[in-house]
Formats: sequence, structure tokens, C-alpha cells
Amino acid sequence: MSNSSHPENQINCVENFHDLLTTSFQNKINAICWKRDLIGDFGEIVNKVAFKENIKLLNEDELQELKLSEKGNLARKILLNDLNVLKSHGAKPILNIIKNYERDTDFPFLPTDVYSFHVDRSPIPVDTFLCTYYGEPSDIIANEQATQKILIPEIREELKKLYDGNDTGFESFLSEYFFDLHYAPKPNANPISLGIGNLWKLAVDHPKSNVLPCLHRAPKEKNGQSRLLLIC
Repeated sequence: MSNSSHPENQINCVENFHDLLTTSFQNKINAICWKRDLIGDFGEIVNKVAFKENIKLLNEDELQELKLSEKGNLARKILLNDLNVLKSHGAKPILNIIKNYERDTDFPFLPTDVYSFHVDRSPIPVDTFLCTYYGEPSDIIANEQATQKILIPEIREELKKLYDGNDTGFESFLSEYFFDLHYAPKPNANPISLGIGNLWKLAVDHPKSNVLPCLHRAPKEKNGQSRLLLIC
């Protein structure tokens, strides 16, 4: 396994699936990357699937039924292998073709959609796995380069206007509506692209975690170009 890491000491790079699954987060490391240069035409798969919704869940049966070229078939084999290895590890991966995510317009001062830097939270120990095979990739950012939005004074004041209750319940209100999961990049912050084809393991906020959760966000999609994303 490679010991190389990002200058912020946030990312650890590994060289195979086994190391990705078994390497633990520690110290400041809350993102582990298996960097891959994948062969195959993943765009062909995206273009062969017709759907009207913003997001299409691509199940294995549908994937198997697609009539593909040789390069498209190579891409399909990689997708199926990634799904199967993660499932054998106990994860529940899904493949999504994404035109765009729904925007949160209810709270313009603090949108809680996935285009905002956020952390994942779970009541049980779990990791987030992520891979963009086609389209714009996601970003992560070092924890010290972002501020929790509920701590920004002007946002906190707006949240207090929304809240209808006594002061002792305010923090629970922030958690209940997921406001506390979202972060704002600091000036001169340097978001890191997760790239195409790389398989990532990101730390989640859960009770037994010994590292900070990884801040990540969905990208702004290019017009007319869907994303092919594995996530679990």
C-alpha cells in the first residue's frame, strides 16, 4: 500500500480494492482513495439508458440487458465487479445516472442540498464509498478549510428566526433539520476534485468514529451531460 497522502494529510492513497476496504481512518486522514485509470466507454452506458426523472437508479438487471459495444461491455464489467466486491464487504452500493439533484429552495440562507459541502451522518459505524465513472466528479475539502454554517453569525440569526421553541432545544432543532451537517469554504480554501474512475472511502459522522467526517459536495453538472455515480 502506498503511504502517499495529500499535503493536508487528509487523504491516504491505496493501490487495490482490498486495501481500500481494510485501511482505517486515523489522525487527520478521513478520505482514502484508490486511484484508477479505467478502460471502457461509460458514456455509452449513460447514453443507452432513457429516463425522464432527474435521477435514475440503474439496477444490475438493466445493466446486463444493455446492448453494448466492446468498450461499453468493458465498462459494464468494471461496474458489476465494483458492485459485487462492495456487496461482499457488506455495503449496499447503488448506481445512479444523474441529470441533476433537487435544489433546496426552502432555506436560501442555508440550503441543505448535496451541492453544499456537507458530511454524512449515521447512528452506526459505516463508511461512504463513492466513484464517478462519467460526468463531473464530486469535491472534498479539508475540515480546517471550512466553517460549520450554523456557527456563522448571520446564518445563526436567520435560523433562530425559524426556530419556535425555548433555547434549550435550539441545537436539537439544528440537527433535526440537518442544518448542522453543512459547511462553508473559508476564503482561499482549496477544494479537491475526486476525479473520474477513482474509488473513494469517506469518513462518516457516527458515534464510534475517531476522525472528523469528510466534507464533500456534488458538482454543478454540465448542461446536457449526466453523471454515472456509484455510492453507498
